[in-house]
Amino acid sequence: MKMSKNLLLVFGLLFGMSAYADHYPEPLVDVEIITDGDEAPMFDADLPEKSGVQRYYALATKGERYSLRVSNNSARRIGVVIAVDGRNIISGKKSHLRSSERMYILRPWQTAEYTGWRSSKNRVNRFYFTESANSYAEAWGDQTAMGVIAIAAFKPKRVKQKHVLPYQRDHKKGRHHSRSFKKAPTAESDSAGTGWGESEWSPSRIVKFNPRKRPAQKIFIKYEWRASLCQRGLLDCYQYSDEHRHNRFWPDDDLGYAPSPFLLRKLRWFY
Repeated sequence: MKMSKNLLLVFGLLFGMSAYADHYPEPLVDVEIITDGDEAPMFDADLPEKSGVQRYYALATKGERYSLRVSNNSARRIGVVIAVDGRNIISGKKSHLRSSERMYILRPWQTAEYTGWRSSKNRVNRFYFTESANSYAEAWGDQTAMGVIAIAAFKPKRVKQKHVLPYQRDHKKGRHHSRSFKKAPTAESDSAGTGWGESEWSPSRIVKFNPRKRPAQKIFIKYEWRASLCQRGLLDCYQYSDEHRHNRFWPDDDLGYAPSPFLLRKLRWFY
């Protein structure tokens, strides 16, 4: 009888673990924003959850170049449609994250970095954070998804089609620079966008891949300036302004006693 209870207990644990794994499967892909070799801070968005959809906030620094590092967590090839500010990064067209769009293909367990807008088979123009008025999407007059990086991951079908697969980054050749895209002068926007930066070597080739109609996973990353993330409470942004910066070796008008840490936390919001 004791053995039966133990077997029943083990069966219950295994069944529970299986149900948990089905309800919380491992993401098909992981995405990171890389800026000058470092991973940009990302924060979970406190928004209603939807199956297969992940949402994050990320820190954008004006003028900084960035790339998107995407990892395939599966043992099969997958296709990823990537849109920045609502534009497909291969075709430049308005993206709806559909299987009919141009997409990059990742081999099983592969991690690849996408550094810019694909301007030809062998070149891309770098992503960099800028004002929305100077963004690539604004060149199309499109601000419908400004400041959002969107990735849709597709599993394959048996029938195959042609899409783009980049070579490994260690095959890159020399780079040359071109002028960044500039719009006619406009009033500066408070929101972040992605510009058409310098050109660099990035060879690609056409491969056959037939995606399923619906994506298995969607990831949305809203990148914003530091001040915006501070207002959202996602960053600890307490700093002395110039008018409140004190010399630690020169006395101020204070009471001469150590203030309560609870009072200090409240005062931080007023500086």
